[in-house]
Amino acid sequence: MDRVPVLKIGEILLVSIQIDLDDQTALQLQEDLSDRIVETGAHGVVIDISALEIVDSFIGRMLSTIAAVSRVLDAETVVVGMRPAVAITLVELGLSLNGVRTALNVDKALEILAEAKQVRGVGVLSVRGSDDVPL
Repeated sequence: MDRVPVLKIGEILLVSIQIDLDDQTALQLQEDLSDRIVETGAHGVVIDISALEIVDSFIGRMLSTIAAVSRVLDAETVVVGMRPAVAITLVELGLSLNGVRTALNVDKALEILAEAKQVRGVGVLSVRGSDDVPL
C-alpha cells in the first residue's frame, strides 16, 4: 500500500497527494496526519490535491474529516490546487466540505494559516470572580 508523505515546514504540515487515493490509502493518510499533528504540535495543515483528477464522495468526506480532526487537535486545514472539474464534481455530489478552507496555491494557504494563527493568539482569559482579562 502506498503512503502519502507528510512534510513538516516550520509549524505547518504539508501533504502533497501525488497518487490516486484508494480508500485504504486515504484512511492511512488520515491516521498518519493526525499522529503527525500531535507529534509536531503543528498549527496548520496544507493539503495539495492538484495532482488529483478525480475526487469521489469518499475522498471528499475524508478531506472534511481530516479538517475536523485537525481542528480538534488545534490545527487549521487548507486544501490547495483544486481543479475546476474536481470542484464541479464535489458540488454535484452535494459535498460542501464543511470546515475545509481552500486556496488556489500553497503561498495563499500559508497566508491564511498565518492569519489564523494571529487570530487564535489573541484571546480572552476568563478568571473566576473577575472581569475578562485580554491575553
